[in-house]
Amino acid sequence: MKCRIRKTVGIFALAGIAALSPALCVGQAIAGQAGDSAVSPAAPASTAGTLLLKGLAGHEPITLGLPAFKAMPHVAVTVHNPHSNADESYSGVALIELLAKVGAPRGKELHGKGLSDYVVATGSDGYKAVLALAEIDPEFHPGSVIVADQMDGKPLDAKSGPFKLVVSEDKRPARSVRNLVSVEVRAAE
Repeated sequence: MKCRIRKTVGIFALAGIAALSPALCVGQAIAGQAGDSAVSPAAPASTAGTLLLKGLAGHEPITLGLPAFKAMPHVAVTVHNPHSNADESYSGVALIELLAKVGAPRGKELHGKGLSDYVVATGSDGYKAVLALAEIDPEFHPGSVIVADQMDGKPLDAKSGPFKLVVSEDKRPARSVRNLVSVEVRAAE
């Protein structure tokens, strides 16, 4: 299911909603300029098998290829998918570890104004999901948020991968973004 939100919501409001509502999902639009009612364009162009990571201003974005991603330390997460009524076991890299590569604050560095920062995850079809930065930090939140490249011990299929955002504590998988192509940290300002 895709939720659609028009860009009429200011960036402050969106960040506040993201921090308070773990069920928030965003279809084609995400916060831009307040008062802008157009729907944002589809996902950024991506080379198959790559993941674009963008940090806050002053940090260079990086693109990870599948071989480099597979070489990183992986963690396992099991989630229940209510659509299929089955448990799914994923393996991937903790999102907080990936975002550390583009300067995202974490742990004791995540405080004050940084608590209003948020993450926008985008799929190849333009689907977007928003998480507060604190939601992906294990020092703030008990759940796991990973970028998976395997499900049940096998590489993700073409429908879901090569990368998929998996959020363990959500009751529904609305913020799990399949065919993940980019993850961007934004400041609420």
